[in-house]
Amino acid sequence: MIRRIQQVRAHATPLFALLALLAFAGVSSAETLLIERVQEENPAAIPARGQTMAQVEARHGAPVERMDPRGGQKRQWPTINRWVYPAFTVYFEKNVVIDVVINQAGPGEIGPKPPIL
Repeated sequence: MIRRIQQVRAHATPLFALLALLAFAGVSSAETLLIERVQEENPAAIPARGQTMAQVEARHGAPVERMDPRGGQKRQWPTINRWVYPAFTVYFEKNVVIDVVINQAGPGEIGPKPPIL
């Protein structure tokens, strides 16, 4: 058992050294994480789950882009509509909000991949 612990320590030491070196070099602080910006945002500034398309459009205006619906080929696969606003993308199942995703502010921000068209 002691030998196994020593082997694990031997393998973990280079990893910890690399992480410390990266933190010291400032690599982790040079990038902005999308989650950090999302936590700072006002939750009232984005649509809430359960709102209808009409409520979202009345509060936030017309979307920049209404992407083509996906799904709906079978009864078990509901149609998903996506509306893109400058700051976020809204996902609707039928006409009800099921999720809202904050868009990347710029190329230096680490966040979700662009939508599949």
